[in-house]
Amino acid sequence: MNPTRPRASSAVAGLSILAGLILVGALAPWLAGAPHLIVAEALQPPSSAHPFGTDDLGRDLLAAVLHGTRTSMAVGLVAAVLSGSLGLVIGGVAGRRAGAMDHALMRFTDLIQALPRFFLIVMVVSLFGSQLSLVVLVIGLTAWPPTARLFRAQVQGVFTREFALASRAAGAGDTAILVRHAWPVARPVVAAQISFQAGGAILAEAGLSFLGLGDPAVVSWGSLLGSAQHFVREAWWMSVFPGAAITLTVLACNLLADALVRRQDTVGPA
Repeated sequence: MNPTRPRASSAVAGLSILAGLILVGALAPWLAGAPHLIVAEALQPPSSAHPFGTDDLGRDLLAAVLHGTRTSMAVGLVAAVLSGSLGLVIGGVAGRRAGAMDHALMRFTDLIQALPRFFLIVMVVSLFGSQLSLVVLVIGLTAWPPTARLFRAQVQGVFTREFALASRAAGAGDTAILVRHAWPVARPVVAAQISFQAGGAILAEAGLSFLGLGDPAVVSWGSLLGSAQHFVREAWWMSVFPGAAITLTVLACNLLADALVRRQDTVGPA
């Protein structure tokens, strides 16, 4: 059996699902009406007119789920890019600057990694408000330590290799070696970590919204689940469809990350 086939299938499945969700989120205003409009009787089960049914106020649940896709995709992408960028910068500096700088950066990384992230986010939101931008910022600023550790290890390994030493002898600086040699080697595993972080960011935002601490100005899958918890018995669709959307999105992120990790394990370091 070809070992690359499961990896390719996972990557294609994850990318396809994420691309579809991003497209749906971008087109949500045209695919469905406004999520706050009352369009039918309350607690109507799924039907041809309302495929996902209606909520306790008579609003179309399909419209709410589609608009919630925009929120979750934005949270996942922005938080992952922010945390990934911080991780690459701190990991790259720590991996190259041995001694006091490396020690200080790694102890700072330990400190951030030891913080209870979700409770920290809850505290920040309670103190400074529940704006979505603030939630994304806190998630991104607390999720970078694993990326920093991974990239640091890759940088330390690359800088001891013969091609890196030859590049330095030819006059290349640390930045050039990082870009030309360390980054291509580390790219799959770092990309996998960022993909995991995107799924984690989506779950964190959904958890906050479920608890009523999300941004009330935006529609979120978590807030939909929070509203549905009082109607689980008589309106199962209110919890099933938002929950399925969260599950599908996080699954896609994990499939993509798993494919990238297996690709690195199969190919090995350059």
